[in-house]
Amino acid sequence: MESVVRVAGDADMPGVREVASHFELLDDWEGMPDFLDAERAYGKLVVGEAGGRIVGFGGVLRRGKLSHLGDLFVLPEYQSSGIGRSILSEVLPSGTPGATFASDDPRALGLYVRQGMRPICPLLYLIYHPNKTSGPRAPEAPEPARAQAGPAARKPAAGPAVPEAVPREVAALDARLAGGDRTGSLSWYAGLPGVTLHVTGAGYAFARRTEEDLEVGPAGGETPQDCAAALSAAVAAADPDVDEVQVAVPGVHPLLPELLRSGWQIDDMDTLMTTDPAMLRLDHYLPHPDLG
Repeated sequence: MESVVRVAGDADMPGVREVASHFELLDDWEGMPDFLDAERAYGKLVVGEAGGRIVGFGGVLRRGKLSHLGDLFVLPEYQSSGIGRSILSEVLPSGTPGATFASDDPRALGLYVRQGMRPICPLLYLIYHPNKTSGPRAPEAPEPARAQAGPAARKPAAGPAVPEAVPREVAALDARLAGGDRTGSLSWYAGLPGVTLHVTGAGYAFARRTEEDLEVGPAGGETPQDCAAALSAAVAAADPDVDEVQVAVPGVHPLLPELLRSGWQIDDMDTLMTTDPAMLRLDHYLPHPDLG
């Protein structure tokens, strides 16, 4: 069956979301707009079509020279047909500086390696249940070099939530940590319902309320401790009825063991891959699972 790969248009979005729903990608997004809209507006969204039906898609979000591959999904019955390779070549041409969070599918890992990316470290998806008292607790009154985000962490003085825009200082810091400027997509995200931005001195953390959960990221800081303080501020400011807090932590981040000692748990894991590790400050940065 002949397949076509092309840039997504307005009429393609229902088909794209049908594929996304098959893989449960939209479970944490309540209505629209969602991250697929962001990929169209601030990057590139490509569809794979077979027999007049959209059977796969890929999307990137650009930040400076770096393109974050957020999505590459093909329906099971069309996998290993070459459609995925064609979508990737269109959305992230060979030689383009890129990064992605790869699943444990060996075919995907091999595809990304052939495209020029290399595995850097695990990306661990951590969860924390603030209303549960069982389990280990964070040390009381942690020293600045061991700032915590957990049940016994001190509540830092958080700046006001800024849902309308992203301060210039936050955008500039994020650009240094995440590989390039993305003021547009960050401002788009900050303006979504339920999203707040917490600024703590030399750190920042975006947080989004989804039903009973809180998703933190992206977050970062001038130092790993500043990043930890911003995460702690976002957790401390959460509504008391939040059931679960979620954050993505690179395996090389020094905050990881502190979080695990504080009662956070590993819920899932991807592999963080990039063409150029020097572009990312993974010991200062906590990415967003969908936005990078």
